[in-house]
Amino acid sequence: MSNAIDGNGRNKKAMAFLRIGVGILFLIFAEYKVFGAQFIWHGGFQFWINRFLNEGAYPFMAPILRGFVLPHGTGIAFLVAYGEFAIGLSLLLGIQVRAASACGILFMLTLLLSSDYPGADAAFWQYFGASLSHSVFAMCFAAFLVGRADEVWSVKAWRENSRKTA
Repeated sequence: MSNAIDGNGRNKKAMAFLRIGVGILFLIFAEYKVFGAQFIWHGGFQFWINRFLNEGAYPFMAPILRGFVLPHGTGIAFLVAYGEFAIGLSLLLGIQVRAASACGILFMLTLLLSSDYPGADAAFWQYFGASLSHSVFAMCFAAFLVGRADEVWSVKAWRENSRKTA
């Protein structure tokens, strides 16, 4: 029984470590977008969308990127920047991890379909290889969504421990 408890504790810590690591990465990704003006206000977002269109959008995503995303670029850039920031902060602190993870999965799938198309003549496995920058994060978010990544090293755990000691 002791080994099962120790293993469970290690698993909780491993999940928390991964959650915090992904949160820090998302805060790093969001930092220049939120605290700089280029991404939201000076065409940085539109630059990336145009690059996706030229280099890697799935064919069915191209009309959406051209017809909806680019015309509403500033508003969507704002949502992307602050969405990344909110996901990162949520994961780092362990607050609303499941909600942040659901949003993270949606965000990663959107990015995957917008930027990771390997081409019509690509071998089946190349679709997976091209998607690694987004699919790995999507799998992390799926694990956080179904698991209990907030049980240790989180605001929730700190509050529960504070209640127990009071």
